[in-house]
Amino acid sequence: MGLRLGAAVPCYQVYGHCGIVSDYAALADSCRIIGGVQIQSRASVGGNLCNSGPAADSIPSLIALGAVAVIAGPKGRREVAVEDFCTGPGKNVLAPGELLVELKFPARPANSGSHYRRFIPRNEMDIAVVGVGASVVLNGAKDKFVSARIALGAVAPTPLFAKAAGDALAGQPVSDESIAKAAAAAKAIAKPITDMRGTAEFRTHITGVLVERVLKAAVARAKGEHVDCRIGH
Repeated sequence: MGLRLGAAVPCYQVYGHCGIVSDYAALADSCRIIGGVQIQSRASVGGNLCNSGPAADSIPSLIALGAVAVIAGPKGRREVAVEDFCTGPGKNVLAPGELLVELKFPARPANSGSHYRRFIPRNEMDIAVVGVGASVVLNGAKDKFVSARIALGAVAPTPLFAKAAGDALAGQPVSDESIAKAAAAAKAIAKPITDMRGTAEFRTHITGVLVERVLKAAVARAKGEHVDCRIGH
């Protein structure tokens, strides 16, 4: 049946829901690190998406999990894939009078796993220098990729869907080599800026490093292994 998440559901309810933690782990990873505990009691994934910041922690996870935004307005309802929602820094597809109502996620198949991780200079409550979300589906033997979705944050004016990088994993063996190739492909689409939190060169390098780590964590979860959620800090 998948998951339907109301736009105003606060972050703490997301990472406190055992079904989301089990099946949509990347989303729970993101919600655990959006601000501090006090903020998480009020802030929502819907609000994080509508703020449309390039470094928003929830958006790469939403893209990786195939989320669709349900929008309501004077002309009725419409749906937009999250990878198409943001149009620029702090800008999105919402027209005057429109509201984000909910987010819809497809059901997760067997042997699937996901993860979100960011790089920040502090231990917590900071803005991502680079953020990466990924989801994978493995075959029955759990030694080959069936599919993968990879998304990047803080390396372009909007969060990026690294579609080609994820598609290239389909049918490939679960190996360091195949994961490294996907990371290189994702890294190639990063177009970061240089600012007080990091140079463009540094961000590009970290993108490749994080994609590898996030994919390996997603694979581990798909195999039923435990991944420490605190790694995302």
